[in-house]
Amino acid sequence: MTYIKVRGVEHYYEWIRQTSNGLEKPVMVFIHGWAGSARYWETTAKVLSKEFDCLLYDMRGFGRSRGKPIIDESQFVEQEAGEAIKLTYELEEYAQDLAVLLDELQLQRVYINAHSMGASIATLFLNQYQERVEKAILTCSGIFEYDKKSFEAFHKFGGYVVKFRPQWLAKIPLVDKMFMARFLYRSIKSTERQAFLQDFLIADYEAALNTIYTSVSKAQAELMPQEFAKLQVPTLLVSGEYDKIIPAEMGRKAAAMSDRVEYQMISNTAHFPMLEDPKTYLETVKEFLQLPTPLSA
Repeated sequence: MTYIKVRGVEHYYEWIRQTSNGLEKPVMVFIHGWAGSARYWETTAKVLSKEFDCLLYDMRGFGRSRGKPIIDESQFVEQEAGEAIKLTYELEEYAQDLAVLLDELQLQRVYINAHSMGASIATLFLNQYQERVEKAILTCSGIFEYDKKSFEAFHKFGGYVVKFRPQWLAKIPLVDKMFMARFLYRSIKSTERQAFLQDFLIADYEAALNTIYTSVSKAQAELMPQEFAKLQVPTLLVSGEYDKIIPAEMGRKAAAMSDRVEYQMISNTAHFPMLEDPKTYLETVKEFLQLPTPLSA
């Protein structure tokens, strides 16, 4: 495993590449969603590696990345100027993590493919660092209206879910299938379902809990329409027709906020169209990126 320190925190990352006869390829960065990891992007990245050097990483507190700095297990990190800053779980902080990661790897300009909560983080990054992104793909993203009662209920339920995560759950037959049922319309490979369950079980408690509060909040409901409206980077927003987590209509509304955003809905998929219908997903991405070579899953 390969790790790199980003703002004091060890982050897991990996490259998926194919030989290119010495020709330099553009870089595509993949960003996962809540309680996930880079693992579910691997099959997509392997296909796109024909045209890109694909960078996958686990966000702070998720997958194989740590939740806190190693130094003293506190969340305080020393800046170069000597002033202490506190890492929080605001999505803007995760966008800053990405900027530092790119700096550490000496990547000046990239393509981005982000999913779910990761797509919200990517949207913030696109507006803060638009000069660093060639094109972006936001998979299963959108804007939602604030409703106090439903948000509070979601936070309460989410807190229970994050708190009750015994490791023995992964050993019960078919639990992975039940766990993923709400996220899918079509079936995916059992190994992919099991990886999702394992990522959920090992996610850092504070990161998993607090990103529920920061990503589904009144502040985000008010902020994200403005962020989508400001987008200047050419962007493709992809929705799954039967997505219960971020319904397609939310994606359609978000895309309509800017003429720089193209919108595509993939039929008969839900929250993971890249895994449920990889052929259609890749064809959609190919058309947007205007890739010269055919792609297949």
